[in-house]
Parts: sequence; C-alpha cells; structure tokens
Amino acid sequence: MTGGDRRLVLATRNPHKVAELRDILRDVLTATGLELIGLDAFPDLEDVVESGVTFADNALLKARYAASATGLPALADDSGLAVDVLGGAPGVFSARWAGPLAAATGVPVDEANNTLLLAQLADVPDEHRGAGFVCAAVLVVPEQPGAGAGHEVVRLGECRGVLARAPRGRNGFGYDPLLVRPDGRTLAEHTATEKHAVSHRGQAFRSLAQDLRTILG
Repeated sequence: MTGGDRRLVLATRNPHKVAELRDILRDVLTATGLELIGLDAFPDLEDVVESGVTFADNALLKARYAASATGLPALADDSGLAVDVLGGAPGVFSARWAGPLAAATGVPVDEANNTLLLAQLADVPDEHRGAGFVCAAVLVVPEQPGAGAGHEVVRLGECRGVLARAPRGRNGFGYDPLLVRPDGRTLAEHTATEKHAVSHRGQAFRSLAQDLRTILG
C-alpha cells in the first residue's frame, strides 16, 4: 500500500479503544504514515452481529465488514476473560455475561458482569481462581485493482493471572479490576503504559504491527 489514502480503520465505535490502539501502535503508525480511525468516521455503517464461536471468528467478522464497506485496510479485535474453573467462560460472551441482569437493574454493564462473576466463583478457593484475558487481533486488507491480492492476518495475545474476591483499582475497564497479575496488582491498578506492556490486547497488536509494516508500509 503506497501513496493515496493512508487511513486504517479500526472496527469499533468506541473512542477509548481507538485511542488505546493509537498508543499501542504509535511506532508503526509513525513509521508507515498510517492514520488510525474508528467507525465513527462512517456513521452510515451498520453494527456487526458478533455471532462467532471464537475470538478470532468475531474479529474476522468485524474486520471483513469494515474493509468491504470502506475499501480501507481494517483492524479488529475480539477479547474476553477465560476462567479456568468455568471451562473458559465467559469467553466470547464476556461483554454481555450479565446482560439481562444489567438491563433489568440499570446497573452499568461492567459492574454487573463483575458482580455476577464474583458470585459464581464465591466458593472457589484461591488456588483454583486462575484466569486469563485472551485477544484475537486481525488485519484484513481488501483486494485492490492493480494492487495485488488482499490479506487476512490473525494474531493472538494472552494475559494470565488469578481472580480477586473484590474489584480493585480505578484504571481500565471490563474485568480489569478483577484479574490479579503476578506482581499482586490487578490490571486496573496498572497505569496505561504498564497495562499496554503486559495486556492481551497489547501483545496481540504488537505482534500484528510487523504485519502492518510488511503489508502496508
């Protein structure tokens, strides 16, 4: 990809995720001259139903749609929390684990998800509270006339820890206040820079950065 439109679309309408990815990918964006934008730049696009059964499935659904609808190279990710004693759940359902409860009570979704998960694990001893965040990061480059075939790349990242018995920390979002890293702090007790260095999303997208350099540089 040379000259012309140097935009790279991230398949999300969440401005916080766009800002986070700009931070994680700062070096490669600067080196390649790519501009990372979100789907808010395309208000007429529909939201994608995340019907996949794996994180990679859902990330590909979002990136393929964004690339097809905009004609631009697209990034997407899907991530969630996999709890060992729950057989990997909530997994792809992480963001909506307590959906009906949150809707019925008016409690913020993140708070409802954390409350429900802690209740489900109330009797699980500390030595069996292992869990990890998993992220599938995807790059989809649409085929361009006269510019060669398209590309699809999937990279994975994981951040392991154990689950606390109560939320701790004010940074991050989702289940960040529950996952305790080996240093004894939850992800929500890490600074943004510290979190990016160890997080599942940071790992997956740093791995994908080399593909961005090779394919779009």
